[in-house]
Amino acid sequence: MRLTFTSDLWWKNAVVYCLDVETYADGNGDGIGDFRGATEHIDHLERLGVTCIWLMPFFPTPDRDDGYDISDFYGIDPRLGTLGEFVEFMRTARDRGIRVIADLVVNHTSDQHPWFKEARSTKDSRYRDWYIWSDTPEPDDPKGVVFPDKEKSLWEYDKGSGQYYYHRFYRFQPDLNVANPDVRDEIARILGFWMELGLSGFRVDAVPFLVEDVSIKEETAKEESAGDRAGKPAKGKGAKAKPAGGKEVALPDVHEFMRDMRAFMNRRDGSAVLLGEVNLEYPDLLKFFGNDLGDEVTMCFDFIGMQRMYLALAREDARPLAQSLKDRPAPPRDSHWATFVRNHDELTLDKLTEKERQEVFAAFGPDKDMQLYDRGLRRRLPPMLDGDLRKIKMVYSLLFSLPGTPVLFYGEEIGMGENLKVEGRESVRTPMQWTPHRNGGFSTADPETFRNPMVEGEYGPENVNVSAQRRDPDSLLMWITKLVEQYRGCPELAWGEYQVLDTGEPAVLAHRADIDGTTVLALHNFSGEKVSVELDLGDLGDGQVLTDLLLDGTTELSAKGLASVDLDPYGCRWMRASEPELAPADKADGPQRGKVGGARAAKSPAKGGTKARSGAAAKGGTAAAKSGAASKGATTAKGGASGKGGSSGKGGSSGKGGSSGKAAKSG
Repeated sequence: MRLTFTSDLWWKNAVVYCLDVETYADGNGDGIGDFRGATEHIDHLERLGVTCIWLMPFFPTPDRDDGYDISDFYGIDPRLGTLGEFVEFMRTARDRGIRVIADLVVNHTSDQHPWFKEARSTKDSRYRDWYIWSDTPEPDDPKGVVFPDKEKSLWEYDKGSGQYYYHRFYRFQPDLNVANPDVRDEIARILGFWMELGLSGFRVDAVPFLVEDVSIKEETAKEESAGDRAGKPAKGKGAKAKPAGGKEVALPDVHEFMRDMRAFMNRRDGSAVLLGEVNLEYPDLLKFFGNDLGDEVTMCFDFIGMQRMYLALAREDARPLAQSLKDRPAPPRDSHWATFVRNHDELTLDKLTEKERQEVFAAFGPDKDMQLYDRGLRRRLPPMLDGDLRKIKMVYSLLFSLPGTPVLFYGEEIGMGENLKVEGRESVRTPMQWTPHRNGGFSTADPETFRNPMVEGEYGPENVNVSAQRRDPDSLLMWITKLVEQYRGCPELAWGEYQVLDTGEPAVLAHRADIDGTTVLALHNFSGEKVSVELDLGDLGDGQVLTDLLLDGTTELSAKGLASVDLDPYGCRWMRASEPELAPADKADGPQRGKVGGARAAKSPAKGGTKARSGAAAKGGTAAAKSGAASKGATTAKGGASGKGGSSGKGGSSGKGGSSGKAAKSG
């Protein structure tokens, strides 16, 4: 397809990278990450291939909820820098060709926000109706309490005014009353302000709760629950709210509100996006795209696909994920799914059945301390997979090949672990690990001043860091860099129609993406056994070849359009279908090693056969190793074996044609 067309809708094949300024890089030595430090590390993101940075909240805040309790929507938290330093960050990112979006948290404010302070000072305050009040506490649906370990009710009594205020999340985060036109106007003002400073859009927090259906009566206190993050979206049209004890006000429809927001952004910048956190079943979620019109949220996270992926990993059976891909509806033409392995919250498993959830807990978080809210995990991927680099690389290959825009959480590119000594969801929000030296290169300050302590031990910075992995061609960092490069070069994966293929092997997920007569295939082996599958690709025609994109190798189709593909344990392959004269170069097409020019080696793959094995071939293949560091200096040969004689470098060895064991943790 034409490259000029893909650039119009930049988000469809973007690479999004979420970072928390406070934990990313400290530029002034006070122990707190800041915009100055983040700016100095933008080149790391540019080398990785990131095209869009997603900033977690950076606004002034009492910081009781990691910045999501905002006390000023128009400023920069002074601990993180100044507005001038924010603008410098934006300019530097733009210079590197990287767009920036930021969290939009307008469901609620901090109870320290000037609006709420004035609202609670007197019932006659102009800001009183900016929040939701009741004379009597409303009966709670326990499912509506988002953080059951901290909150038991959705209402908090305010002694000063003698009324209760509504809070969907924490008691120090009173909900804004979006039924009030002044509040909606102010939200538009906030959007416009940050767009003028260069933001290309927003990640919208908890979209279904932007408009809450809180029906309050004078005689009876009754709340019709809007559901929790895992439940149904809030009802809108026809609902009533009585925010300050006066007459009831009709709530706007949540979809009407989203359409208004999107229309406002389009008027200011037609390329701006809304990335929505909408954790709902597919039929309900599809409505937040705007159904067929696509005039609400631009992209929605695929929470269901993510959860089915973890179930598939736990079972070493690809079928749960394959089924979710078959069930997932197509978004509107210019909209897209956002795919992810991990985000900044708990790894929620709320859309699995109780039995399925317990399977995942048993596999990846058997200790109660690893679980959260009885519905999720507070761990990062590498420790969950015991540091097995084959599995980890396969999962990220899956992320970049599945239909959708891939979203990375900072530290994923190097395989950071969690710190379970840190409470709750904060366990995965530890300082970024840049070097193996003091404080992982995050800060020169006393580590006692850090918001959260560094990860220690096996996944600490001495074993897992950017600088060491940048030098190691077999590291996770270089593997993900390679995946980004190939993903950006395969518009079929982002724009094409996809189809899950029948492999006859439960452990293997195979899918193809087609657009404008071009095809890319992706295969992933979820098991620890070597497998061979036969794909029926008869519609591609005789004479076409499949060229590997992640390793060296070419597979010819048989006269019947069949292709036999080998996959190593936890192996992965991406393959482009094309006529032989149009096929990408593989190793056999290149010059002799050590020469600029030279005769080419003969290229003669067996008919219907393959010259390369799956995921662990040379140049960034998946030799099994601990997450932080594949074997130092090792290069893999045929079938994933490293070097002659099978030595895989520090800590592991493999015979020719085999795969190495757990390798050294060199970072």
